[in-house]
Amino acid sequence: MTEARQQVTQARRIVVKVGSSSLTTAAGGLDADRVDALVDVLAKVRSGGEKEIVLVSSGAIAAGLAPLGLARRPKALARQQAAASVGQGLLVARYTASFARYGVRVGQVLLTTDDTSRRAHYRNAYRTLDQLLDMGAVPVVNENDTVATDEIRFGDNDRLAALVAHLVRADLLVLLSDVDGLYDGDPAKPGTSRIEEVHGPADIAHVQIGSAGKAGVGTGGMVTKVEAARIAAAAGVPVVLTSAVRAADALAGRATGTYFHSTGRRSADRLLWLAHASTPQGALTLDDGAVRAVVHGKKSLLAAGIAAVEGEFSAGDPVELRDTEGRAVARGLVNFDAKEIPQLLGRSTRDLARELGPAYEREVVHRDDLVVLRS
Repeated sequence: MTEARQQVTQARRIVVKVGSSSLTTAAGGLDADRVDALVDVLAKVRSGGEKEIVLVSSGAIAAGLAPLGLARRPKALARQQAAASVGQGLLVARYTASFARYGVRVGQVLLTTDDTSRRAHYRNAYRTLDQLLDMGAVPVVNENDTVATDEIRFGDNDRLAALVAHLVRADLLVLLSDVDGLYDGDPAKPGTSRIEEVHGPADIAHVQIGSAGKAGVGTGGMVTKVEAARIAAAAGVPVVLTSAVRAADALAGRATGTYFHSTGRRSADRLLWLAHASTPQGALTLDDGAVRAVVHGKKSLLAAGIAAVEGEFSAGDPVELRDTEGRAVARGLVNFDAKEIPQLLGRSTRDLARELGPAYEREVVHRDDLVVLRS
């Protein structure tokens, strides 16, 4: 067993993500045998009491297709939400029954980006997941597709899984799909081979990565899985990417799938969510001095450094911070509504407090709510 695979066996807190194609039939609807097979593996891994499992599961929309008489995943957001509403209950009920065979309880946790980019919501999400694990339950996490809109959604559960792995301070992320790893070309063509280990982005810079999954019932593909692996690895969480049928081998540290080594240090803050899970609701253009202060000086953004504002947003929303050439240099949670900011442009906090009151003697974006995107 290689040193990398040895780390897999030593992982105590593990996030496992499974895609829709690994849980459902081609016609839509849950495949009970597939769900039970996955649960058999996960229950065995945690049976000794030394390991904890967080399951990030797709499949709600796919599970709701057949019951609603839908032949394929609908394009209309409202229909996706309706399918998710029906399918999510079926999905969790199936997991509840399957884990019950081992005397294990599950807890449903539905997240939107709002729950993870805002400070208070982020802390609540962590406390809930941590408490479920402490009480011996298996959290089953999914995006809250019934209420998420195009503007406030993760987009795919691969990225959600990477962010959950960071949130719960996991020791390992396992991404399960219908492909048994990352290949150096189209795995359906002869002459291609599986990449066993990735030490950093340079190792796969030459690889042509396909974007579509086989079954057509999910939103992800190899592109989203590699991106999720990159996000998790950069946050200090190693990743194994393999197929659902090889989950047992992957979790046992056997040489299956592709192992992504961690490339960054583990961080306990929520800024990873802000960088990768939030969708800016507007933009603030900074003058050159403000760009230097925010990007290089690690300072908060003050009204004096803002040259322009665009978009419609409310206090607490994520906004993009741009330089004078329109390039995004940072992202942060704004402290004022969009309609308030024009009167603040270029003015000092002291002047604003004197004219408008003490509520305006504060940062437009506080350093603690800001992540730099370009240095």
